[in-house]
Amino acid sequence: MLRLPLFAAAVALAAPALAALPVGATAPDFSTQGAMAGKTFQFSLAKALKKGPVVLYFFPKAFTTGCTIETKAFADASADFAKAGAQIVGVAADPIEDLQRFSTEACRSKFPVAVASPKMIADYDVALPLMPRSNRTSFVIARNGKIAYMHSEMKPDGHITGTLEAVRALKGK
Repeated sequence: MLRLPLFAAAVALAAPALAALPVGATAPDFSTQGAMAGKTFQFSLAKALKKGPVVLYFFPKAFTTGCTIETKAFADASADFAKAGAQIVGVAADPIEDLQRFSTEACRSKFPVAVASPKMIADYDVALPLMPRSNRTSFVIARNGKIAYMHSEMKPDGHITGTLEAVRALKGK
């Protein structure tokens, strides 16, 4: 009999029932502790939006296979996001110490990752059933604070291409 670890089982159960804030909704504001290149800082969505659109992606857990693949793909595309005028920030319900290391190893010091609080996870409607973590959902938040794009899928495929296309579409407006 094959037994899945609790995390894998919860992810499998969550896959068909993903929900998230829809396009057009106002993105809930938040401030949280983040890490960039191993150094901690205070991240504020409102402050980041003053500089341009924000790609906010929730991921279940640092250093898991899918989350590392997704984060490395965002790091590989970070110059394209910057050229399109967007900032990237990944968020997970992990301790800041884990995210400090993840910010250098997976993000390759190209963008920050931050702590997703239970309130943030609830506010963005990205809770992973049976666990105090988020599912895998990516948002593009326009400068006006509205959600311009949302992609919710437990596989990392499509998160980077979809968000980059949405950011480029915003730049043309």
